[in-house]
Amino acid sequence: MEILKTFKFLTIVLLGFFVVIYVAVTSYVYFNQVEMVFQSAALSKDYKFEYQQKFEELNIKSFDGVYLNGLLFKTEKSKGLIFYLHGNAGTLETWGKIAKTYTNLGYDIFILDYRSFGKSEGEIENEEQLNKDISIVYRTLVKRYSENKIIIAGYSIGSGLAAILASENKPKALILQSPYYSFIELSSTKVPFFPDFMKKIHLETYRYLPKINVPIYIFHGMKDELIPFKNSIRLSKELKSNGHFYPLKDQGHIGMNENNDFQKQLEIILE
Repeated sequence: MEILKTFKFLTIVLLGFFVVIYVAVTSYVYFNQVEMVFQSAALSKDYKFEYQQKFEELNIKSFDGVYLNGLLFKTEKSKGLIFYLHGNAGTLETWGKIAKTYTNLGYDIFILDYRSFGKSEGEIENEEQLNKDISIVYRTLVKRYSENKIIIAGYSIGSGLAAILASENKPKALILQSPYYSFIELSSTKVPFFPDFMKKIHLETYRYLPKINVPIYIFHGMKDELIPFKNSIRLSKELKSNGHFYPLKDQGHIGMNENNDFQKQLEIILE
C-alpha cells in the first residue's frame, strides 16, 4: 500500500514537473515568436548603401508613424516595376544585390526592408501590422507606376505577404519564390508543441491564391530543405488557368535569383 502511495506521489510530482517545463517553454516561444521568425538586423540611420547601378532610397511613413525604408533600383527604359518582398533575414545591404537580375530585363525593382530591418523603424508585432505596412508602401509606389505594370514578388517568408497583397490589389502578375502552403502549418514542423491559436503569424498562402485573377508564377527548388518542395506542389493544385509552376532542379532555399533556369524563365515572363 505504501509503495502504491509513493508511486502515485512520484507520478504527480513528475507530471507537475513536465507541466511547469511545458508552460515555461511555451511562454518563451509565445513572447519571442516574432523574433524567431523574423531575424532582423538594424543599420544605422546614416548608413550609405553602395551599389553600382542607379537607385533611389525611399522612406515611407506607415499607419502608426513608423518610417519604412526601401530601395528603388532603376533601369534606363523601364517596362514597369517589381515590388519585391524579401526573406526573413538580411537587409537591403545584401538584398539589393539581386536588383541587377531584374533591371537587366528592363524592370525597375523596389525592395522593402520590413520594420526593424535595416533602416526601417519600429518592431514587428503581428501579421496584421505587417500587411498594413506593405499595403501602404505598395499604394505609395502605385502613385509612381501604373498598377497594370507592377509585378508583386515574394521570396520565402515574403511569398505569403506577396500573395495577400496581390489578392487585395490588381497588379500585372505575382511571382512566388520558395513559397509555403501555410506558414502556420510549416511552423508546426519546427515547434510541434506550440499550439496554433497562440501563433501571431499565420500567412496561409493557399487561401489567397484562388482570389487572384492575374498570372501567378511559382518557383521552388527541388532541394529546398527549409521550405520543402512539397509546399509548392500543394500550392500548384490551388492554381487556376492563370497559374504556372516551375520546379528548379538542384536548387536549395538560398540563391534562387542567381539560378540560371530561374533567370531564363524570368526573362520570358518579363518580355
